[in-house]
Amino acid sequence: MKQIIIILLICSIAVNAAGQSLAGVTGKPDTSYNTNAAYRSVIKSHPTATIVPEFQSASFKEKRNIVYTSLQTDSADRTLLLDVFCPKAKTTAKRTAIVIIHGGGWRSGNRSQHYPLAQHLANLGYVCFTPEYRLSTEALYPAAVHDLKAAIRWVRKNAKKYDIDTAKITVLGFSAGGELAAFIGATNGKAEFEGGDDNLHYSSKANAVIDIDGTLSFVHPESGEGDDSKRISAGTYWFGYSKKDNPALWMQASPLTHAGKTSPPTLFINSSVERMHAGRDDYIRILNGFNIYTEVQTLNNSPHHFCLMNPWFEPTVKHIDDFLKKVFNHK
Repeated sequence: MKQIIIILLICSIAVNAAGQSLAGVTGKPDTSYNTNAAYRSVIKSHPTATIVPEFQSASFKEKRNIVYTSLQTDSADRTLLLDVFCPKAKTTAKRTAIVIIHGGGWRSGNRSQHYPLAQHLANLGYVCFTPEYRLSTEALYPAAVHDLKAAIRWVRKNAKKYDIDTAKITVLGFSAGGELAAFIGATNGKAEFEGGDDNLHYSSKANAVIDIDGTLSFVHPESGEGDDSKRISAGTYWFGYSKKDNPALWMQASPLTHAGKTSPPTLFINSSVERMHAGRDDYIRILNGFNIYTEVQTLNNSPHHFCLMNPWFEPTVKHIDDFLKKVFNHK
């Protein structure tokens, strides 16, 4: 029955495609969301908050601006980059990999916002990757999904180089990145969301998901996304349709629509802003039905941007580490 519903949704989307708006595709990066902007909004209610800085350690190394895929678009060729943060110590045991997806409403933000998180996790022994992906100023949904699945395939292709266990690849995301991480996990094995690049013979499977304050549904009653009354919403820009004009597309893009037996173990790390995890409890109920492990960690009295700042950064890292040790028996 669920497969029939998804097929009907896709058919409905195809019928409505002619009316899709490209007004938000400007070809220019939107830089409005960054850590400094987030900090300015947070200190109004949390005056003791501080931005987590980058740091260096003798225990890990970095390599930035690696091309993970090349695309041929209508306007020009496009290369997508990622960065690698990995422990220096030699190991006979394969390591857990973490692909970290930045937020910004599918329209803004930058992978560099999570360099501190990648550095701290690499310091704990994880191999971390921070990929860029096409935002809605450049390409509409599902381009970002295709890009990030390509990044996971690249990680598997290069697993030997970075001592990675290909059965322990985690996708972590914050805000819009959290939604994307959950969506990638929920669509494990679904060819229609793969896109295309040179590495399609490698799997894009997420073996675990960490969703940091990312919505699970755009159409759930708890969702606040899609209000265009004051300004065009992030979702409307990303889909090229308002929610009322193409609710089927908004539903198809929701992780909750696809949650099921192929979904991986999932950790939800949430702020105290309820609307940022719309659909989470229903998502958990579905995974519980398949005996798939889920866990919720809520940081009380925390703002949406908590994972970028102290005093919430350290407990966020600990929740990530504890969860991965639990689901992968990581030592």
